[in-house]
Amino acid sequence: MGMDYPLHIRIEREMQRVANIVGRDAEEFLDLAAWVPLRPDIKGYRLEEAKKALWEMRERKIRGAKLLRTA
Repeated sequence: MGMDYPLHIRIEREMQRVANIVGRDAEEFLDLAAWVPLRPDIKGYRLEEAKKALWEMRERKIRGAKLLRTA
């Protein structure tokens, strides 16, 4: 039986670093980024709730990121 990649594998999105920048570009970017109101949406779950977190991811009942806490 083959793997159904869209069903079994969640493709993560991530920001990639840009290697070809100069110091001034970085300064300008950080100055601009300080004004952008980023508010990450993270929902934490106890380790015992891992199945619930996975179900919500599968059913697309999430916004943002899931975090499993072990302590």
